[in-house]
Amino acid sequence: MEYDVQMTVNGKAVSGKVEARTLLVQFIREHLRLTGTHVGCDTTQCGCCVVHVDGVAMKSCTMLALQADGKSITTIEGLAAADGTLHPMQQAFRDHHGLQCGFCTPGMVMMGVDIARRLPDADEKTVRHQLEGNICRCTGYQGIVEAIMDASAKMNAAKA
Repeated sequence: MEYDVQMTVNGKAVSGKVEARTLLVQFIREHLRLTGTHVGCDTTQCGCCVVHVDGVAMKSCTMLALQADGKSITTIEGLAAADGTLHPMQQAFRDHHGLQCGFCTPGMVMMGVDIARRLPDADEKTVRHQLEGNICRCTGYQGIVEAIMDASAKMNAAKA
């Protein structure tokens, strides 16, 4: 049996038919063809699939598409400006070499944006603690942590 879902993804209204068991990450990748959100584990351990649901970071591999019905979703594709200008968090990851193979990067960037929003004055220890649900097998995390702290400072200074 299929169900209708409607949501806003990266500012655009979308809809589709899904089975009750369809994960949000599957809907994003397979139905909407937004492949920046990665699938790394399907068990909520790696964080490669982090997206924002109504402004809050969520692991889309453990959320059903039906649960996102009527919600606003932001994926990594929705962060950069329409003209291609990178979001401050994306730019910081680039500037601080916060990526290597790039597989975990979308989830790390999305989690970084969430950390900057929730904890604008987070120190290194706090950022590292917040990233415990996101796994990187390449970088050793130092560049990631530096990127999040730098972007957070810039994002929050812009609000002031």
